[in-house]
Amino acid sequence: MSVRGKPIVPATPRVISPSPTPSEKDAAARESYFGPTTRSAARRRLTTPQLVEEDLEDESPDLRRARTRSRSPIDTRKVGRLTSAKPTAKPVANGHTPIASAPLTNGHGLEKSATTKSNGHLLPPTPSIYTGWSWRDFSRSPSPLGLIPIHRHWRTFVHKHEVPRKALHVSIGFFVVWLYLSGTQTLSVCPYLMAALVPIAAVDLARHHYAPFNRFYVKVFGALMRESEFDGYNGVIFYLLGAWTVLYCFPKDVGVMGTLLLSWCDTAASTFGRLYGRFTPRLRRGKSLAGSLAAFLVGVGTAAWFWGWLVPTMGPYPGDEHFMFKGTLSLPSTLAEAVGLTSAQATISGGTALGIMSLWSGFVASASELVDIFGWDDNLTIPVLSGLGIWGFLKIFN
Repeated sequence: MSVRGKPIVPATPRVISPSPTPSEKDAAARESYFGPTTRSAARRRLTTPQLVEEDLEDESPDLRRARTRSRSPIDTRKVGRLTSAKPTAKPVANGHTPIASAPLTNGHGLEKSATTKSNGHLLPPTPSIYTGWSWRDFSRSPSPLGLIPIHRHWRTFVHKHEVPRKALHVSIGFFVVWLYLSGTQTLSVCPYLMAALVPIAAVDLARHHYAPFNRFYVKVFGALMRESEFDGYNGVIFYLLGAWTVLYCFPKDVGVMGTLLLSWCDTAASTFGRLYGRFTPRLRRGKSLAGSLAAFLVGVGTAAWFWGWLVPTMGPYPGDEHFMFKGTLSLPSTLAEAVGLTSAQATISGGTALGIMSLWSGFVASASELVDIFGWDDNLTIPVLSGLGIWGFLKIFN
């Protein structure tokens, strides 16, 4: 056939082959030969999931089944068991639907400001403005890493084991013993504690209002600080306040014991808790059985050493006549009469009384280190609660 003398050649038909299924691909891969392939390319070919199109036309537009919660950090909408598929938010002018998201934080409980400039790292810079005080500032939460320069350079010595901080903590206990041996009265020490507390608290308050001063402060005293105190208040403030309270409000022996338990039991609990706490049950967040047991044993030894050796060997000193514990313990008269005991039978002395007093001191030291009262700093709660526990016990059985 021809048109005007020219033969007509039919057009080549276009054949479209359907895409092979995953099973056909695997069969072809087994039957055909491919060139050398790297392990990473082969791993990607085997582990790459095949795209599966879902036909959602049969699903009701008003009622759909519950789906698993999305892992996307952007979409935070909660899908219930039976929810409507209709959008609840109106699209804005650009055609997109606004999505509510959680406020961004800088990792320390402070919201990231929209005007904060990025420093090129994963952690946004800390706002330099003072965000206000809250009860959470008392909390002794686990210390982060990266805020104080010396903690980055001395991660084990300063950050992990807190050797300079613990050395200062323990040395105050020996300083209290030296004051006792020099015959100093507890009430005469309180004005000096308050004179140190007021300026230290003022400086700590000022550094939270001025970021340059705060950076200078942590460079000078960073070895004695926890990194959680970069945005919070310094533990020295609560240490001085706790020592002042127990020395001012309680008799001499109770005040001295409360300060010694703060200095030595708290350090022992922190040291052994960090070393062996992972091998023992956790009593509460940040507190383990190993740390509480260490505080108990050190408290027992401190009380036995103070009342059993230091006081009778080195004393008496002025003010010792007002000690609450003088080597004897007795049941209350009402309780003794109820069980039919005489005054002599209801009284114990010597090593038995000292042993009971030492065990009780270790118990109140461990309990005060373990308990959490509104998240307050343990430098304040340990001496106050220990003093209250020892004073109350002696009020009943002395």
